[in-house]
Amino acid sequence: MQDPLSSLIFLAIVSAIFSFGLVSYIIPKIIFMVNFHNLNEVPGERSSHTRATPTMGGLAFFVTLILNLFLFKPVDTEYIGLNLAAAITIIFIVGLKDDLAVSTPRARVIVEIFAICIVFLHSDFHTASLAGFMGIHEVPTILLDVFHVIIALTIINAYNLIDGVDGLASTLGISIFSMFGLIFLTMGLNYYFLICVSLICVLLAFMRYNFSHEKKIFMGDTGSLVIGFCIAILTLKFLTLDTTLFHKFTFAPQNKLLIVAAILAVPLFDMMRVIGVRLLKKQSPFTADRNHIHHILSDLGLEHYKIAILLGLLNYTLAIILIFFASIFNSFQMMFILPIIFVLLLAIFHKLKLLSLKKINN
Repeated sequence: MQDPLSSLIFLAIVSAIFSFGLVSYIIPKIIFMVNFHNLNEVPGERSSHTRATPTMGGLAFFVTLILNLFLFKPVDTEYIGLNLAAAITIIFIVGLKDDLAVSTPRARVIVEIFAICIVFLHSDFHTASLAGFMGIHEVPTILLDVFHVIIALTIINAYNLIDGVDGLASTLGISIFSMFGLIFLTMGLNYYFLICVSLICVLLAFMRYNFSHEKKIFMGDTGSLVIGFCIAILTLKFLTLDTTLFHKFTFAPQNKLLIVAAILAVPLFDMMRVIGVRLLKKQSPFTADRNHIHHILSDLGLEHYKIAILLGLLNYTLAIILIFFASIFNSFQMMFILPIIFVLLLAIFHKLKLLSLKKINN
């Protein structure tokens, strides 16, 4: 009888090689197609690039991910693959439309909600428990479903907003998928672990072209929405897990919402900070500006790869710190710790913003 662990390792290696190789093969074809039809992204005043660059790198993500879902069918014990394929296809279509002709925020949100609801048609993505978060245990399932839709929308758009310099979205994506992958592997959720492995290799293959000078390409909304949606779905899976699976970790189930905040620390912090700045200026939260943390670091003179590495390491560091705290404090105590860390980060990046403005003015 074949060892299940050996089978999982073999499938993970096959998926890793397949994902990296297929993205590496498809992206040059996309670059040729985009150049041939003159669909390059022209840099605007907020852009840190100076020349028109091919976009729609997410097309390679979509094709590779859909084929991987077929490859993972033998370990899809929940039979969720068809729902995921349908939902990811819808997200890809709206992303492709955005890369060709910008959609309104309202239209995007409606499509994103529709895609999330397709995943919600599967019974395993529902729960009626907050596992004791802030003293709350059982709640109506419909209320948690609405809450989880809001969480998913927040994650999708937080990841989309962070895609501002070369390699940053990929680095943060790799950081997030590696942490989720470790959690799902430990819990024995092999299907979701394999999805994380494939997405890590997809992003690694893409980064080679994203940093290239001769064959540069952006992931575009096709990429950031697909990857952001995958992060959101993995998050919802984590939040709706049976609490008995958490015994393998030191943190309590009541802190699972805070673990999500830890894993997604940098994208969530950046989104909250930017929206806060815009509201203080009495502007729409959807107003485009250069207030993102990667813009601040870029204005200070840091190269793109340094920004990607720095914020990737910051995401890991914040995750480790917050998960450590979640292992020794309950959810009430964590709700005091999180604002302190948030304010400290605000203070650091406010100081950096002042330095960047001073450098620009000089």
